[in-house]
Amino acid sequence: MAKPIVMPQMGYDMTEGTILRWLKREGDRVERGEPIAEIETDKVNIEIESFESGVLLKLVAQEGQTVPVGQPIAIVGEPGEQVEAAVGPAAAADGKARREERAEQPVGAPVAQAVEAVAERAPGERVRASPLVRRLAAEHGIDLSQVRGSGPGGRIVKEDILPLIGRPAAVPQAPPVEVAAPAPPVAPAAAPRPEVEVPPAPVIPGLPEFELVDLSRMRQTIARRMAESHQQAPHFYVTTVVEVDAALALRKQINEQVDEEAEKVSITDMLVKACALALRKHRGLNASFAGTQLRVYKRIDIAIAVALENGLITPYIVDADHKPLGEIARLSKDLINRARAGELRPEEYQGGTFTISNLGMYGLVEHFTAVINPPQAAILAVGSIVKEPVYRDGGELVPVQRMRLTLSTDHRVADGVAAAQFLSEVKHLLEHPMLLLVR
Repeated sequence: MAKPIVMPQMGYDMTEGTILRWLKREGDRVERGEPIAEIETDKVNIEIESFESGVLLKLVAQEGQTVPVGQPIAIVGEPGEQVEAAVGPAAAADGKARREERAEQPVGAPVAQAVEAVAERAPGERVRASPLVRRLAAEHGIDLSQVRGSGPGGRIVKEDILPLIGRPAAVPQAPPVEVAAPAPPVAPAAAPRPEVEVPPAPVIPGLPEFELVDLSRMRQTIARRMAESHQQAPHFYVTTVVEVDAALALRKQINEQVDEEAEKVSITDMLVKACALALRKHRGLNASFAGTQLRVYKRIDIAIAVALENGLITPYIVDADHKPLGEIARLSKDLINRARAGELRPEEYQGGTFTISNLGMYGLVEHFTAVINPPQAAILAVGSIVKEPVYRDGGELVPVQRMRLTLSTDHRVADGVAAAQFLSEVKHLLEHPMLLLVR
């Protein structure tokens, strides 16, 4: 039977994708899991796989066309099959019936209906699930390898794991952690409102002539998320000055003894390690706000803000506190290079528990404040290294290389003392950089 291949949801915020180019043509044989097209999302360009095996009977969407998530883009079946049924009302009715069938299941339905031995999944086969599903599974201790997916090609969708969420045994308990006094209880956040078209800004009389430039999908997403962050998370800012002569000397010594360019250490790499180690001691900032609770993450994943032509993207390094400085250098270069080439996978940038934004390489940007990357609790803004005169004990004036760090913190999660203690630890590690090599 001919089956549609739909535009997949490659991220929580993704509502549509654009077909950049087809890797297969009508009449070609495709296998399940084989790349068939390259699409553009609001973050990256990425290849998508076929959810079915068969012959590519019809390309429903053409190159350059933008298609909403869940809508058919191609039809796969056997030679000679009719394709109308796969994209017509029957297919829509079938999808509606499947949704209604899941909705009609009682809330207390046996968990065995959702978790079954997945005999259909070949040994070693990759579990197919959206980043949202993977995040929910990680937060609630759900083993996705034991969940049968009802999405296209066996993909695990949100509805497949909802019956498992809320079981007391499935929710991991975070160890006690000293954090700032919790904010007063607030009502849980309302369900997200549907997207609405934003009316154009009014034209003020007397303005000079102008042209309207459409925002890219990435810039639209950044605009929405940053506005939400600043409106919902009460930001406060704490700044410190770090003397980095010792850090620069150690970096030079390391890089002089390293042959491979990929292994050379940058200041950003040292910041990643320092922040990760500081978060290990001050776990209250490795968290996010969740209504009347805090999510204190057990893993420290440091995201790095990477400037692209149309905006920013924040790939992250997993378990950064457990990785040596050389490995952080290799990983960060790889992530940054692939981010700029548009080759990141969604799971490499949809996550992270803390973000570093370094503008120090862009001239004399001595100091700035950054907007928190939701749902994280904090972001570190890094300025340029500047040589300044500093008085030492005894009144001696000496030139010192200094760098300003500004921490933006969600006041719902932590107070000024917690932010100051974290920055103090980062400062100590950078001014005694050998600690980055032994911890």
